[in-house]
Parts: sequence; C-alpha cells; structure tokens
Amino acid sequence: MMKKLVMIGNGMAGVRTIEEILKQAPEQFDITIFGQEPHPNYNRIKLSNILQGDTNFDEIIINPLDWYKENNIQLFSGEAVVKIDVDRKRVISDQGREVEYDELIIATGSNSFILPIPGADKIGVTGFRDIQDCEMMIKSAEEYKKAVVIGGGLLGLEAARGLLNLGMSVDVVHLMPHLMERQLDPIASSLLRSELEAQGMNFLMEKETVEILGDERVTGLRFKDGSEAEADLVVMSIGIKSNTTVAKNSGIYVNRGIVVNDFMETSVPHVYAVGECAEHREIVYGLVAPLYEQGKVLANRICGMDGEPYEGSVTGTQLKVAGVDLYSAGEIFEDESTKSIMIYNEYEGIYKRVLTRNNMIVGIVLYGDTKDSTRLFRMLTKKEDISGGSIFQTECTGSGTSDSIAAMPDDELVCGCNGVTKGAIVEAIQTQGLTTLDQVSHCTNAGRSCGRCKPMVSSILAHTLGDQFDATAAQKVSICGCTTISREELVAEIKEKGLTSVKEVMNVLEWNNEEGCTKCRPAINYYLGMILMDEYKDDRDSRLVNEKIHANIQKDGTYSVVPRMYGGVTTAADLKKIAEVAERYHVPLVKLTGGQGIGLFGVKKEDLPSMWEDLDMPSGYAYGKTLRTVKTCVGAQFCRYGTQDSMALGIELEKKFERLDTPHKVKMGVSACPRNCSEAGIKDIGFVGIDGGWEIYVAGNGGVDLRPGDLLCTVKTQVEVMEMTGAYLQYYRETANYLERTSKWVERMGLDHVKEVLADEETRKALNERMDQTLKKYIEPWNEAIQSEEIQDKYYTKHTVAVGSESK
Repeated sequence: MMKKLVMIGNGMAGVRTIEEILKQAPEQFDITIFGQEPHPNYNRIKLSNILQGDTNFDEIIINPLDWYKENNIQLFSGEAVVKIDVDRKRVISDQGREVEYDELIIATGSNSFILPIPGADKIGVTGFRDIQDCEMMIKSAEEYKKAVVIGGGLLGLEAARGLLNLGMSVDVVHLMPHLMERQLDPIASSLLRSELEAQGMNFLMEKETVEILGDERVTGLRFKDGSEAEADLVVMSIGIKSNTTVAKNSGIYVNRGIVVNDFMETSVPHVYAVGECAEHREIVYGLVAPLYEQGKVLANRICGMDGEPYEGSVTGTQLKVAGVDLYSAGEIFEDESTKSIMIYNEYEGIYKRVLTRNNMIVGIVLYGDTKDSTRLFRMLTKKEDISGGSIFQTECTGSGTSDSIAAMPDDELVCGCNGVTKGAIVEAIQTQGLTTLDQVSHCTNAGRSCGRCKPMVSSILAHTLGDQFDATAAQKVSICGCTTISREELVAEIKEKGLTSVKEVMNVLEWNNEEGCTKCRPAINYYLGMILMDEYKDDRDSRLVNEKIHANIQKDGTYSVVPRMYGGVTTAADLKKIAEVAERYHVPLVKLTGGQGIGLFGVKKEDLPSMWEDLDMPSGYAYGKTLRTVKTCVGAQFCRYGTQDSMALGIELEKKFERLDTPHKVKMGVSACPRNCSEAGIKDIGFVGIDGGWEIYVAGNGGVDLRPGDLLCTVKTQVEVMEMTGAYLQYYRETANYLERTSKWVERMGLDHVKEVLADEETRKALNERMDQTLKKYIEPWNEAIQSEEIQDKYYTKHTVAVGSESK
C-alpha cells in the first residue's frame, strides 16, 4: 500500500524535493500538495526578469499543471494549510479540507520583511517576493510615476531596475553607506553604484525610514533625520521572514525558521521542513542552490535511502541587472589572518578580489568580468591549495576555452542553482546525443534557473562534441523539452508529411513525452490551424485552461468574464443585461477594462456556463491568443478634431478578426486624428486618421516592454486599411514563433523586410486569400470544433455565435 505524502507549499525547494523523490521511488507515495498561490510551481529567481520586461509568467513556470497529473500528484492550488494535527497526522486547509499523511513536508517558504512602522499598511506599499508583487508593481506603473525601494541589497536593486523599465522614477533608500554591503567590499560597491546611477537610479544612503506618509495611499516617506521623499509606490526589500506560522501553531519547534537537523527533520516525527522556512544550524538560506541541496538530502531520507547529511552551504551571489556583471561568495572583509589578491582596472570597470587564508580561497568578489566565478568557487568549496598557481586566468586561457574545460574536473559544479556538475553535462551530451544548448538545459536543468552558467554549458558542449560541434545549430531553440525540434522544423515537417492532428505530430515526430505538455500542445495546435486553415478541426484539449472555460483565472482562484464590445461601443440594452447578470451572480467587482470593455471579476467556475448563457454576448477574449480589443476614440462623428470615422473602422476590424488565432495576443487602436486618444501608437496595429487617409503603425507595445509603433504605410481608404491589415496579420501568423508578440517579431524579421513583403500587390493578395480561407472555419457550426469535456451543455449548441467568438 502506498504511503501518503503531503507537502505544504508549492514552491521551488519543495517541488524539487518531490522531483527527487519521484526519481528514487516513483511508486512509493501517494502525493498531495497544497499551494497558497493559484499557480503551478514557478521560478521565483526570474521574477526580476518579469519586472524588467525580459520574460512573461508562462515562461517561468517550472512544472506545468500537466506535470502534476502525469505524476499522479493531487494539487490544491489557491488553498493554504492552516493547521497540522500532529497527533492524528492530518492537515486542515483554509477551505476546511482534511488530508491524512504518513510523511509531511513543510515547504512554506518566506515572506518579505515589512518594516513595523506607521503607514506600512497603506495602499501602494509592497514587498518583492511573488508574482502578485510583480503584478502590483506593473499595475501601479501604469498610473503612477514615483517609486521608492527600501533596501539596497540584491532583490532591492533588481526591483529598482524593473521599475525603471516600467517608466517610473526610482529612489533607492539604504541604511548603510555601501550597497550590498554583505556581498561587496567598498570598491565593488562604489563601481556598482556608479553604474546604476548611470542607468537612472537615485540613491538615498544612510537613511532610516520611520514613517510611510499619505492617507489611504502612500504619498511619501519620512526618515529619522527629518527629511522626506515623495513616493506613489514603496517596495520594501530589506530581507525575508520565514513563513513558520502553521508550524508554530501546531507545536513544531520554531526559532527564526522551523528548526531542522542534518536530515531536515523537525522536532515532530515524520514532519520535515525544507527551503526558506527551515533553519539549519541557526542559518536560514535564501538562495536556491542550498535549498536544492536540502531537497536532495530530504528525498533520500524520506525514501529510506542512505545518503550524506546536509551540513550547510557556502553560497555565491549574482546580480541580475541589465549592464551589471557581478559575483560574490564567501568572506568579504579582511582580518589579520587573511591576504588579498586583487586586480583593479578602473578605466574598464573591472575589479577582482580573492581573499585567502592559509593558502586557500575563503572569499571572492568579481565585478565587470565574472568568467572565473565557477572555477574560483570550486577552489573555495573544495579548499584547494593555491600556492604556486595562477588565481586569475588570462584571456587566452579563459574559463570557456577548450584547455580550461579539459582541465576542469568532472565533479566541478557548473550550475549551482540546480546542482549540475561538468560530468553530468558531458554524460548527458554523450549518451543522449545532445547537440544544442537548449537540449542540454532541458535534459540536465543546467542554466534553467538564473542562467549565469549558460556560457560555461555552451563551452562544455563545444568541447565534448569537438569537430562535430556546430556553433549556429547549437543555439537552436526547441519547441519545448518534449522534443528537439524547432519551430521552423515543425512547420516544415507538418507540410512535408501531411500531418493533421496534435497526436499525429507527436507520434510521427517522436516526441519524448508522448502526451506533450502545456507549452508544446497549444503551439502544435496553433501551427496546424495556421497551415491547414479551414481544413483543421481545433483540438480543444490542447488549449490552455483559460481558453477551455472561456474566462481568465484570477489570483484568488475565481474568474473574470469580459463580454465583447466592438470598438468600445455598446448599447443601453447590453449595459442593462450586464448589470442584471452582475447582480444575479453576486459579482464582487465590475470594472471598465483598458480595452474599453466591462469586466466582471470574482466569478465562480461553476457559474461560468450559465453566466455566459444569461449574457448572450460574444466573449471579449481577455484570455486568448487572438485579437483582444480594438480601442477607438469617438472620431469625426462627434469630435471637432476628428478627421476620420474611427468607430466605424474599429468595429469593422474587430468583427472581421475577432475569432482569428494568432501566435500571441493582438491589440489594436484607431484614432481619428494625430492627437491619438486611443493610444494607437503603442498597439500591435494602430491606425491614425489624417487628412485624406490613414497612417498604419505596427509593433507597438504598451506593456512592461514599452515600445512605440513603427509607421508601416499610409493609405487613403478604409478598404486599403483592411487589405493591408489582413496581409500583415497573415504574414505574422505564418512566420512568428508561437507566443512571440508582434513587437518582437518585427524586430527579429526587420521592419524593412516586412514592408518589402507587403509592398508587393500579388503577395498581399495571396496573404489575404489565405486569411479569408482561415476565417471561414470560425463561421457556424463553430461549436463542433470547440467541444470541451470540462463544459459540455446546451449553451454551446444553443449560442453558436457567442461560443465561436469565445474560442480564442
């Protein structure tokens, strides 16, 4: 009989422990996981990348929902455990759910430490710990422009860089005279400050915050010296606090964290703790590498395997801020027993300092050039004797050369985040036939967290393959970890072999995971639809969950419903209908959206089918990879400045393309004059009315990665607008990578190239013919293509038009 294993927490350390358990004993446990957030496991290291606009949430998910299903793991997301009954060996959730356990892992992580000062509870004050914090900052940046980050440490500086990218003015308040004083000496800290000031940060050093000012929302800060600073947003990043509440309330011994021994056992039998909630030998670790080491030790213990105890970790720190290359590990400051080896090139901004004691490295600080970090960290952790050797490698014998790779021992740690050694990478390359960096990362996990080790992994790949190494091919990115096939190869194979279904693609092209995953299935489904056009029957099982249930899941587990309002135009009858539905279903929030629609927020999943039936309106696609909205101004019909009928064009555009599957979401804006009230200049496609015609702008982006649109062309008539738009969208559909926004696509393809393609009349005609053929499949009976095993009732056969517009 399988033992019952329950884990409280769905974060990186806990889920890594579960992965290790599944490797060793896949049939030993019936596993249940409770996660307070309504998301699958994601990479918190990359939250700063989201804030800085380098990635999106989908791309940082480590284990998608399919992974839990494939491993028979019961996941209760958006549900927190509030009590552990250690006598009866069961946990109780905030929803009253009780689950028994034989073995229990507490992996509740940590929370941002919030200063206990007056005003800390005001609107606009946040920590920087999870995706909700990121979303709050991004949302604030849309309306407010002045931010203050309290804390000049690693996370604080990453948050500050992200807020600058969001267009905010940023002050960084720090109590100490030097930034990152726990990781950097004064010289490196000074270099860092100079670089970040050049990027636009303003520093308020040696300031102690004593009060957050404002009424309901923050307006500023007051410091101990009496000075003040203005602020619309305050981000506190001064450390973490282990989340120990449920353990403490259940009688488990807690100090700063949940106290564990060298095998991650707590004071209560059969209860373990791992990650940022755990305190080991009076230390709580906040970096991922030691947490993964803990997870491996704990997995061995729970599975009854012999293994080494966890004896603590020496950690290294890297700053993930654009333009800054920085690494630190071990001791920072000298004493009577230490000596320094130092290189300082102020002109090039390069500083290297190694602290030694008894001919062994005990500390590392690198700024401006960190290529030696892996080798030096190995020498530090292995306590190698450095007498008579060279500490810093020259350019000709750098850490990425063939000679240095050959000299690297197999047990040298290459990816500290995921505990991957050189030997493991070489073995994977040789036994699995890997030829690309992407394949190596998927196979070994090296480089999948912070990414700092990718250059070293690439060098190991080149050295291992020797003459067979193809530098260009090595950079190929596969669709996902289920295959080595790239987007271009997939499209070519579908056309050449005449593949017609998602299942057939995965079978014929020999997918590693025969069921695929949440990354590749939607992509395959899209490419098949794009290539086969009206001949292809949409695979509803390959849609993302939001698209299956025609609503957007919110952070509390409820959903948002947004009916379609073409061009932002509505009627009194529709407004009345929405109001009645909102009252009938006790909708807690009714809000105007950024796309000129009305959103109903807080809807229960079980109410979605009947709510759509009562609304009897098309969906606004707030969840789909398709045309979301066409924002319009009132135009020449009402505005004295308007030169064109923006509402008529907006409605025509939205009605034609509303059902169209696209690689990513598409937003449009139509302004009747160059005053641009509908923000057409920052849309995927924007139309600006001028005397005698329209200007068409493309590749704009109003999100985190703000990008103004480029002028594609100027046309005279509305007919020409529709022709150019259809051709542009179809060319985007046929050549973009799945989940590639138009802004990234145009930058990759080149605006001049896109213009050249669309300038040819015959090419435009052919593109529009394929577009029109594709659009046919969205006409009745569309309901036949979107049957979902999750929601199959009379709604989908009764309301064909509404369902068709909901599909994506």
